[in-house]
Amino acid sequence: MTDFNRIDLNLLRVFQTILEERSLTRAGQRLGLTQPAISYALGRLRMLFDDPLFARSPNGMVPTPTAEQLSIPIGRAIASIREALRHGERFDPATSIRAFRMSMSDIGEQVFLPPLCAGLQKIAPHVRLEVSQVPVVDAAEHLRLGQLDFAIGNLPALKAATQHRLLFHEAYVCITRKRDGLPAHRLSREKFLAMTHVAVASSESSHRMIDDSLRAAGLHRRIGLRVPHFTVIPQILQRTDWMVTLPRRVALLFNESKQFAIYSLPVAIPEVEVTIHWHETFDSDEGNRWLREFIFTTLRED
Repeated sequence: MTDFNRIDLNLLRVFQTILEERSLTRAGQRLGLTQPAISYALGRLRMLFDDPLFARSPNGMVPTPTAEQLSIPIGRAIASIREALRHGERFDPATSIRAFRMSMSDIGEQVFLPPLCAGLQKIAPHVRLEVSQVPVVDAAEHLRLGQLDFAIGNLPALKAATQHRLLFHEAYVCITRKRDGLPAHRLSREKFLAMTHVAVASSESSHRMIDDSLRAAGLHRRIGLRVPHFTVIPQILQRTDWMVTLPRRVALLFNESKQFAIYSLPVAIPEVEVTIHWHETFDSDEGNRWLREFIFTTLRED
């Protein structure tokens, strides 16, 4: 049996950081360690657990089955230590240098981050945000372990496992390039179906729900392009007569220069809920509580 008193607990931080970064270089940068120091620590971890733990691949350092099993208790332990160290800690947004981790989709980044960053620059200039796209199936565990502070989006699958708060309801609309021959106000089913559409295979459940709702209403779109994210949509629409269905806030963002026509969908589709999620473990954490209130105030529905 391993003697606990002889274990360097800093090795567990190295393990967790390599697991999250999938890179020795990035892990070293986060921990302030050199490449040789990270490699040496990984060697000690391999001896400690009698397992390679990580294997190099084109996609970075891939955890072995043993490392995947260890990730749960080690992640839980590190989250508990972080929580203990913050016990009674005063959070001053004006001076804090704390980093918060968030998960949101690519379209969420475009809609949520500009107002959040603008607000933080004024009242919490040294607070740092680290944004990623964590799959919904993994988000609850990441929140529980403190690997994420918040997940924001249409995430109904997370409600049972997290604390959450409604930010706003979102309707979907369709947009296309302004040109002669378009309806002035209302788009008919026939015109909608006659258009060539762009389909976005977003990770958020709401976009899949929209597809299901359109098909259930008998609207089978002719798809001219499928893309994995929304980023390229304005450039595509500027150069084609195609149409895309997307959240209303995103349509307004894309249409700041008034070059697109925006229409309600020709069938009634329920609005979706956009929520902020966190784990109850960090419910009383002063920094977590402050930032989630800031996010709610900044993004909530007027």
